[in-house]
Amino acid sequence: MVYRMQVAGLTRDLPICRVTDDLYIAGFVVFGDQELTVACARELLKRAPEYDYIITAEAKGIPLAHEMARQTGAEKYFLARKGPKLYMTGVFESSVKSITTAHEQKLYLDTADAALMKGKRILIVDDVISTGESLLALEALVNKAGGEIVGRMAVLAEGDAQNREDLIFLEKLPLFNADGTMK
Repeated sequence: MVYRMQVAGLTRDLPICRVTDDLYIAGFVVFGDQELTVACARELLKRAPEYDYIITAEAKGIPLAHEMARQTGAEKYFLARKGPKLYMTGVFESSVKSITTAHEQKLYLDTADAALMKGKRILIVDDVISTGESLLALEALVNKAGGEIVGRMAVLAEGDAQNREDLIFLEKLPLFNADGTMK
């Protein structure tokens, strides 16, 4: 089963994937789809508030944040990692329970990046926002770093996220029943 949708002027068939017996989602992945990544970044930038830096969570938001930075000529964007890395000078951490992962995860921000973020306008970007848990974890990291969140953006808003007034997104993404019909 697939869900056909248009986003940023492009048509894509998204596979419908089981989360639980009575909840299925359409899998949206920008990895490996350069045309889609470029188009989505362009359309998000048209709607973005003024900001100093972008932050995203590892992993699916990376190509999007990178392309948004490339299109604007930004030299830096921030990445909240799923695990601390040896090169990090220290870390801030935040917990997240995503709809697409089976267990609680943690996100980590390098303290060197946090120092750059302090007092700056930060735009949070992700590919899909559904439950908002990843978004909350990113917000916690930005707040710990002393950054000012000026916007929350996603390519797609799934389920209840479609009703959020604090979220800028390109398209709505429905949730599905086991038979492929929309909830």
